[in-house]
Amino acid sequence: MRVYVPLTLSGLAAAHGAGELGPGPLTAYAVTPGLREWYVSDDIEELEYAALNRAAAASLRMIAGTPDEARRRVVVAVDVPDGAAVADPDQGLSAASLGEVRIAAALPLAKAAAVHVDADDAEKDVAAAAAALGAADLGEDDARFTVDGAEDHELLWFGVQEIPQLIG
Repeated sequence: MRVYVPLTLSGLAAAHGAGELGPGPLTAYAVTPGLREWYVSDDIEELEYAALNRAAAASLRMIAGTPDEARRRVVVAVDVPDGAAVADPDQGLSAASLGEVRIAAALPLAKAAAVHVDADDAEKDVAAAAAALGAADLGEDDARFTVDGAEDHELLWFGVQEIPQLIG
């Protein structure tokens, strides 16, 4: 099963230094039954893209909570054994937790399939979205529009071997 672990650039640097994503338990995003039902698609690539976007939104929340953090969303894609990622059955179809899974233990960074990171040109929109997140959560339309502006940026794909250049 592929999971998408939301991080920040400093979180990616810490994971690179430790050689693992963790410690556990970790919150990640994956193609869960709830995500399948919400997205209404059988196309696994579309579903994985939806899970990646859920992780990118969680990365934005991490950035918003850390004023000194670089304004670039980071998601690490990792393949884990079936059963290692568990969805909370109590969450059901809660919009806030669609695709969310828990992983009990740290994940070796060497098992990562890829790293997804915003391009430099997304920083301005990600910064604005991080600042507007609270108001968007309260239902303010202009703030929601600003948050959606960050979501318009596609995360770039990087190989794990490229992490030193990303954090350097």
